[in-house]
Amino acid sequence: MYLTKEEEQILNGEAGETLRQATEILVALGDIYGADRLIPIKNAQIAGVSYKTIGDAGLQWISDLKGKVRVPAILNPAGMDLEDWERLRVSPDFAEKQKSIVQAYERLGIRGECTCTPYTLEGFDVSYGDHLAWSESSAVSYANSVIGARTNREGGPSALSAALVGKTANYGFHLDENRMPEISIDVECSLKESDYGALGYVAGKLLGSKVPVFHLKDIPETDELKALGAAMAASGAVALYHVYGVTPEICKLDFEEPAEKITIERDQLEYVYESRRKACREPELITIGCPHCSAAELGKAAKLLEGKTVSKELWIFTSRELAERYPDYVRNIEKSGAKVVCDTCMVVSPATDSYSCVMVNSGKAFAYVPGMCEAEAVYGNMEACIDEAAGGKEKKAGGSH
Repeated sequence: MYLTKEEEQILNGEAGETLRQATEILVALGDIYGADRLIPIKNAQIAGVSYKTIGDAGLQWISDLKGKVRVPAILNPAGMDLEDWERLRVSPDFAEKQKSIVQAYERLGIRGECTCTPYTLEGFDVSYGDHLAWSESSAVSYANSVIGARTNREGGPSALSAALVGKTANYGFHLDENRMPEISIDVECSLKESDYGALGYVAGKLLGSKVPVFHLKDIPETDELKALGAAMAASGAVALYHVYGVTPEICKLDFEEPAEKITIERDQLEYVYESRRKACREPELITIGCPHCSAAELGKAAKLLEGKTVSKELWIFTSRELAERYPDYVRNIEKSGAKVVCDTCMVVSPATDSYSCVMVNSGKAFAYVPGMCEAEAVYGNMEACIDEAAGGKEKKAGGSH
């Protein structure tokens, strides 16, 4: 792997121990995957933020690092709402450790916002063809597929290393030849909203890490593409997909239709809606927003909750920036008794661990909740989730918006 004179000096420790370690990590990955060199990146998104997942060892490692990142960098969801953690009954000890983790990252010059949808934030722009170092699986899929940027599915340490050095190793999805479709998927039914999460859950299990190209009967909205990619990244390891006539890169690639083909039918998607419902206890917790809700999804939730009051815990997750940008949506949602939660998600927060059955509208959460939260999962669209939470009850007179 070729290194410039400056990179060699950094690797030899002439710029300090933190940058030496960071460059060593990047060079080791480059050697493993056959990279020819390091390439500049536009920005980084860093996983390994929740105290639930990294513990004391992770906190200590981050706290020992010195210096500042060389490119804009932002964090993955933390293990709690950083400003309102008591509302979900997070323990003070956990809260203290979680705040220390975020503060350690901020000392390195990393933005303290914690979200799996960094592409929605102001001042964190990503464009077609940009090289990135992102680590959250659904954000990686969105960047590669929907935006047409280029990033591998980085681990937390490698994304942080890339942010500190301002570069990443040139392999994987940074290269044209690795972005070609490897398998064709023909979806024989029309799709709407949560159907895309169900499709992603089914497809991810079939694909592993292959790059698919989809033939769809419908033109998906941006949030539907987000849900599709997030679910495939969770049930499988898909970091890039294409949709004919929709995603930006497919019309620019010079490729032949893949010889390997899969057909997915409606009954396979219905299995996702029904598979665990029969075995699951009554949902005790209903969650929406995995990945974090967009402005459109917040607005839809607010409209669906109008005139209702929830009888079960309903948590709606979004980034703090969007929650602050759309206070009317938040206010209308919370009039129902639902909670808008920022900075975290149901998967990485210990707040979910006390529930034995969770209803989700996300294929990603449907894949992760059983293993990471040790809870059964029920899948439904946003309307079904809100109906479950509200139990069909209308707010009493005087509670209209």
